[in-house]
Amino acid sequence: MSNAGDFAPNTKTHEMAMEDKITSVSKEKRVIKPAAEFQKQANIGSMTAYRKMYRESINSPSKFWAKQAKDFLVWRKPWNKVVEWKAPHAKWFTGGMINVAENCLDRHLGTARENKAAIIFEGEPGDVRTITYKQLHGEVCRFANVLTRLGVKKGDRVAIYLPMVPEAAVAMLATARIGAIHTVIFGGFSSSAITERVNDCEAKLVITADGGYRRGGVVELKKNVDEALKKTPSVEKVVVVRRCGNSVQMKKGRDVWYHEELEEASPVHKAKGFSSENPLFILYTSGSTGKPKGVLHTSAGYLLGTALTSYYVFDLKEYDTYWCSADVGWITGHSYVVYGPLCSGATTVMYEGAPNYPDIDRFWSIIERHRISIFYTAPTAIRAFMRGGDEPVKKHDMSSLRLLGTVGEPINPEAWMWYYKTIGGGRCPVVDTWWQTETGAIMITPLPGVTPMKPGSATLPFFGVEPEVVDDSGRKVPKNSGGKLVIKRPWPSMLRTLWGDDKRFKEQYWSQFPGIYFCGDGCRQDKDGYYWIVGRIDDVLNVSGHRLGTAELESALVSHADVAEAAIVSKPDEIKGSGVVAFVTLKAGRNGSDNLKKTLREHVGKEIGPIARPDEIRFTEGLPKTRSGKIMRRILKEVASGGDRYGDVTTLEDFNVVARLAKTGEDE
Repeated sequence: MSNAGDFAPNTKTHEMAMEDKITSVSKEKRVIKPAAEFQKQANIGSMTAYRKMYRESINSPSKFWAKQAKDFLVWRKPWNKVVEWKAPHAKWFTGGMINVAENCLDRHLGTARENKAAIIFEGEPGDVRTITYKQLHGEVCRFANVLTRLGVKKGDRVAIYLPMVPEAAVAMLATARIGAIHTVIFGGFSSSAITERVNDCEAKLVITADGGYRRGGVVELKKNVDEALKKTPSVEKVVVVRRCGNSVQMKKGRDVWYHEELEEASPVHKAKGFSSENPLFILYTSGSTGKPKGVLHTSAGYLLGTALTSYYVFDLKEYDTYWCSADVGWITGHSYVVYGPLCSGATTVMYEGAPNYPDIDRFWSIIERHRISIFYTAPTAIRAFMRGGDEPVKKHDMSSLRLLGTVGEPINPEAWMWYYKTIGGGRCPVVDTWWQTETGAIMITPLPGVTPMKPGSATLPFFGVEPEVVDDSGRKVPKNSGGKLVIKRPWPSMLRTLWGDDKRFKEQYWSQFPGIYFCGDGCRQDKDGYYWIVGRIDDVLNVSGHRLGTAELESALVSHADVAEAAIVSKPDEIKGSGVVAFVTLKAGRNGSDNLKKTLREHVGKEIGPIARPDEIRFTEGLPKTRSGKIMRRILKEVASGGDRYGDVTTLEDFNVVARLAKTGEDE
């Protein structure tokens, strides 16, 4: 395929205003131009060079991606065809053979990189480990042999439930090395969340730890796994990493210690080549309805997307020490803690604990101590640090930083400017990146040293990405009008399907605008072509950079014996971006109280995880519904935020419900 017509669906894109458009209230006018000094050394040195590469990626995609795949990846066997696209399914580099772990490790052996730090780890208690590429290769080979000895084969699913320790990266890479599929479960999730995810993908083996450190305490991960595995018939073995030394129960015949298994394993493991479309991992992300979605990513296209964006977006150099503060339980940790940086031969930092433990300056002390040059974090963290003021930052030498990045949610301009000036000293470009679990890699972003930055805007599309802002009919809206963000052509790191549910994959992402990927985000494009993400359109909540589905939270509340019905909405939160508000209707004869609110919050934390606990619980006699019984969430959002602009309420069954809800808010 050699031209845009090979990819683009036949749809109209003429300009038309939306009847029910998304209103953007941003009036940000500031533009910060790239510093000449940074531009001189940048991996892409000019806007002219960016535009030339971008045009080629859109007009001659097969030629462009073939060149990138040759330059950035090591192949066992070349591909026959760059892409096969039959909407909504794509196959990239078909006929090619590749090993993801080999690309992240073996390729660096025999070069100057083999003795370079691959991972610098700092635990919350302050322990530090530095692991070279040669050492990491040896441990991954050992663990690949362990997995094979424990019966894991190509295509088997392996669940990983670990703290942010190097063994998490080892587990991911070893699983990839033998062609198995990993699903990493965030260490903050509870046992029932583990059960649901393990059962959905029918994981054969679970890798966990005795515990992990968090805010001075020990999170008992093995205990959560033991509880979860009471209802997981597919699991045959559990491998346990000794991290905290806390007492755990080891089930004979099922549970084994990681360190004991490694002692008996050979450091030699010959990597095999697998199909470019061999599944690499399943990552569960919350949906607006029903159970979590198992997003499936495959090998070559995903790895190319993460490697290419790592190199250009973070302007990676051999001397960089790079730190992405995300947990490996999320897509950012997959793409920009493990796969992208290691494929690029970078030094990647992993930190186990909370960002403000034992003090609010923990992140800045890490940057000073390890001389970090690239720092990538979430706006939620930035806003929390802003609240702590400038003094904790001034205590530390931040001069090693040369580039900053943000990820996970839109960043407000005030936080952007504080980050740029206080953390970066006004000298570091800020790459405000937009992408998703489903996209696999960064999609819209400034290129450092090239793109003039506008605080709060993700700016321009990355190579091969063709975004558009459309109305409900799929027609392009005028500049500076709000609409729905779509991606008009396939890209290498895109999700391939939802595990075991291709029907839901089609309905979720491809049914609203046939042949075009619907992101689920609201957006506007300004007169300069810059994209401004204005938040989620569906009912997924973005809390502290974590996507949480309302359906999961509501299900957790309703599972409590006192609750008849529940609806979850978000409201703006200065620190977390979005706070979680629960409207709860109790069963007859039950009375709302502060104690019950506390009980319900703890119940949700137990069912899903502490991060999902509602910030507010409001008891109500009823919920605003349409005549067909659908809850009108936009009304609840308005009530939660203290507003009274309810919009069109012609379909509302009982307006008195709204009046009572508003009064309840006033009473509180």
